[in-house]
Amino acid sequence: MVAAMYGPELTQLRRGTTSSANDQSYGIITIVGGGCYGSYYLRQLHRARRAGAITWERLVVVDRDPGCRVALALGDGSDDSCEVATADWDDWFDAALGAAGRNVRPDAPRDAIVPSPLMPHLALSWLERRARERFGVDAVRRMPLTVPPATPWERAGNDGTHYASYATWTCPINCVEPVRCPATRGHRAWSMPDAMTIYVESLPASERLLGPLVFHCSHRAYGVGMIDVDDIVAADSFITAHATNSRAEFLVATVSHCHGALGRLVVER
Repeated sequence: MVAAMYGPELTQLRRGTTSSANDQSYGIITIVGGGCYGSYYLRQLHRARRAGAITWERLVVVDRDPGCRVALALGDGSDDSCEVATADWDDWFDAALGAAGRNVRPDAPRDAIVPSPLMPHLALSWLERRARERFGVDAVRRMPLTVPPATPWERAGNDGTHYASYATWTCPINCVEPVRCPATRGHRAWSMPDAMTIYVESLPASERLLGPLVFHCSHRAYGVGMIDVDDIVAADSFITAHATNSRAEFLVATVSHCHGALGRLVVER
């Protein structure tokens, strides 16, 4: 995915390049949020591990509430064990993703993030903060898209994030986005990662966006979707490489096959 979207110069930044696409062995899996969604993902991951469908070295749930549902369940003796990190999500991303970028080893198992359906665009926020550290606070801006994506449903958020979806219906939280859509009963002929590439290539030269930097939340086991940490770290390096000597604008998108949160990151040089 990274080599196809970002170019061959970033291929060497990937960890675990010898792993096959079906390898479900992980170093650290982090679940964002310890409420109803996080509790569900935690249960499903443990079911998958007991069935031999997935393995991990550490399983972490991040929530700023020390009394979140996951923490309370663990206190009551739940069998679905994990580490609970009491932290703001942005603070956790700063620490964990920064450490991942400093510890790139070809033989390391990949780390992954299980996002919440209701979380803000945390990956974009982290990339924005990283760019400000490198280029200065006044040099980096998050701006709204000038051209909306051509998806059946799309809306601009108040913070500059643009939301897009191929669904005009309400999807169940446990949908794994199969090739046969459970809502339409027909072939799912769309995929948001591909659509982001088409979107960028369709923009006029005056609206050019680099990338797209796409973080694909794909379903790995028992209905749990994950984003690979390597992709986010590689995107940070891509922004640094392309914004060091000139002004650059990037499309940053966290997507599944059907839905996505899009952001336009601008670095002035």
